[in-house]
Amino acid sequence: MTAEGTMSERMRALLFMNGVGLIALAVLIGWVWFFGLLGRIVLWPLPIDIEVNIPTDARGWRMAHMEGITQGLMLMALGLGGRFMALTRRQFTWFFWSALVTAWLFTVPAAFNAWFGTRGLAFGGGPFKPGLANDIIYLFGWPPVLAVHIMLALALYGLWRHMKISRH
Repeated sequence: MTAEGTMSERMRALLFMNGVGLIALAVLIGWVWFFGLLGRIVLWPLPIDIEVNIPTDARGWRMAHMEGITQGLMLMALGLGGRFMALTRRQFTWFFWSALVTAWLFTVPAAFNAWFGTRGLAFGGGPFKPGLANDIIYLFGWPPVLAVHIMLALALYGLWRHMKISRH
């Protein structure tokens, strides 16, 4: 086992950058929901007025919008707080990729759920709308469900190691 170190500046910056990317995606999701509610893309005083037919499931769009914000902020916090973790290079690699899988694959499928009117919580739909879109979204939910546990376990372990090392 190699000696513990802190998260590299590049890895921290990449986590922060992906967090900003998710916040930008959340803004885009908010605009799509807004245009869906209006039934048109209209941005007065610009001469734009395009009729659109976007699903308007408020629960779904709110969920997708908030996932982007929440997951983006989480990645930004992990990037900033990465210097307070003591892990091996390999553990940091697992931490980094599990954080990205968690954040992006909790957010993007939520946007597709809003678009298709699905929930993606059960294969076959369960008590919700069944269909191919639901089943694909459900399958995309498994990697982040596993990754979030890896990410959190490594974050807690890395923080504990840092506190133990910095106590001396």
